[in-house]
Order: sequence, then C-alpha cells, then structure tokens
Amino acid sequence: MLLPLVAATLVVATLFGSVRIPFSALFDRSNPILWSIRFPRVLTAALVGAALSVSGAAMQGLLKNPLADGSTLGVSSGASLGAILAITLGLRIPGVPFSGTMLMAILMAFLSLAAIITITYRLDVTLSTNTIILLGVVFSMFISSISNLIITFAGDRVKTITFWTLGSLSGSSYANALILFLVLLACSAVLLSLTDELNAFSLGEENARSLGVNVPRVKLIVLICVSILTGVCVSISGSIGFVGLVTPHILRLVTGPNHHRLLPASILGGAIFLMLADLLARTLLRPRELPIGVVTSIIGTLIFITIFYRNRKGDLPQ
Repeated sequence: MLLPLVAATLVVATLFGSVRIPFSALFDRSNPILWSIRFPRVLTAALVGAALSVSGAAMQGLLKNPLADGSTLGVSSGASLGAILAITLGLRIPGVPFSGTMLMAILMAFLSLAAIITITYRLDVTLSTNTIILLGVVFSMFISSISNLIITFAGDRVKTITFWTLGSLSGSSYANALILFLVLLACSAVLLSLTDELNAFSLGEENARSLGVNVPRVKLIVLICVSILTGVCVSISGSIGFVGLVTPHILRLVTGPNHHRLLPASILGGAIFLMLADLLARTLLRPRELPIGVVTSIIGTLIFITIFYRNRKGDLPQ
C-alpha cells in the first residue's frame, strides 16, 4: 500500500517547487533543474526520512518507549556536535567526501546514546518514559550549549554551521543519495533481522531473556545501527528532528506493534513524510525556502504533545 504512495510522492515532490516543472519533463533527460537539482534532492529527502524513521521505530521497540527517537533522546544533538567539531576543525580524510563530518557525527551519536541510556539505567532500572525524555532534553540542552560555544569561535565557518544546524537538503547530490542508500540498506537489513527480538523486548527485558534473547548483544547492535544511520543523516542534511518520533507512531496505529510490519512500514512512511516536509519547506513561502528542520520540528512538536498527553491518559498503543 505504501509503495505506490512513495512513488507518487516522489513524482509530485520532484515536479513542484519554487519552479514548477511539467510532467512531460520526466521523460526529458536534458532538463537540468529536474535531473541535476530537484531529483537528487527529493531522493536524498526520501532516504534521510527512511533512515531516521526506521531508527526511531527500532529505538522505540528496544526501549519499550513510543516517545524515543534521535531528537528526544539527544542522539541528533550529539551527532550535530560531532559534525560541528569536524567542520570547525576541518577534519576530513583526503579524497573521501563528507568523511570528517560523517565519522565524527556517527561517533558522537553513539557516545550520546550510550551515555543517556547508561545514566537513565543508573537512575531508573525500568527505563521509564519520563526519566528517558527528561534526561534526553537535559542532555540536548547541554550539547547545544557546547555547540554554541564552538560556533562562537568558528570564525568564517559560522554561517555554514548555523545554516547546516537548521537542517537543509539544498545542494544534495547523487553522491549523497548513494551513500545514504548503501548505509540504509546495510543497517535496515540488520534491524529487520532483529524483528523477533524487538517484539520480545515489548514484553520487558527479563521476559526477553527468558525467551532466549541475548539482550546485551541486541542492544549493542541496535545502538550501533541507529548511531550510524543518525550520524550519516546529520552529516549530509544537518539536524532534522522528530521524523523518527512522528512516523513510527502514526504507522503503529495502522500496522500495530509487530515489528515485522512496523519496521518496513517505517522505512516507506519516513520517506513519504520527509519528501512532503521538504516540499512544504520549498513552496510555503515561495520563492523563499524554509529550513526543513524547522518544518519537521513544528509538526513533530505538535504530535509529540499529543502523544505525551495520550500517554499520560494511559491510552497510548503499545
């Protein structure tokens, strides 16, 4: 059901923007706006959305917490800090595009996620929603303060960093899309192989152990995959929040909590969500373009409040 929607959204998002392109241009390979600028951007948006969404769904299953995702847990902030450090210090591997920001973003995303879960477990072994979200918010504020301090001394790189931290898909290329596709393919394959284990986690860690799940191993694998996906997305598109929170929650209402259906649906649904958000960012104040991170944050905040309210009322689907 979602595959036709992905294809339709891809076509619509490619044709509409600051400049509208006729449908017939899809069959004209010489159109520079369509094939050199618009299509690689839309393709990158789809892949970033898919990666962030499946990461959020996996984290929610692992922690038995429907409010968990990269933005609420501070993972995106950690990845952003890593990328900012790489940009400010000029860290890179010669001949390898995006290498410095990507490696630093992945490293800091993993360290941030590991730190938050470790601290939460020390304070509350049940890993309750309130404790995780509170620590995630506090950690994000702490990381943001460090990032702002670095930006203060970034010199002529301030404008680039500031624009990048708001989230942007402008300048996306086929190279971006290829890297995202390969990373998404590898990490999604690993996460999809763990759907039975993630379903077992919904019963609690102790019950998962009694079912034969190697809890530490599964946790480590999921954390690594989520960190890689988040880090790569942040290094290419900047900080785009709430995709991993919004999409899996909406799809869970349709597919149910079974990760055999939820994870594949999250990949496709995340692609649709971010393509539409990018389309909105490009057309809402045309010809001016809104940062896509601002658009997703506004939408995500409203849905986050709704989810949290429903959670407090005790009727959030598990």
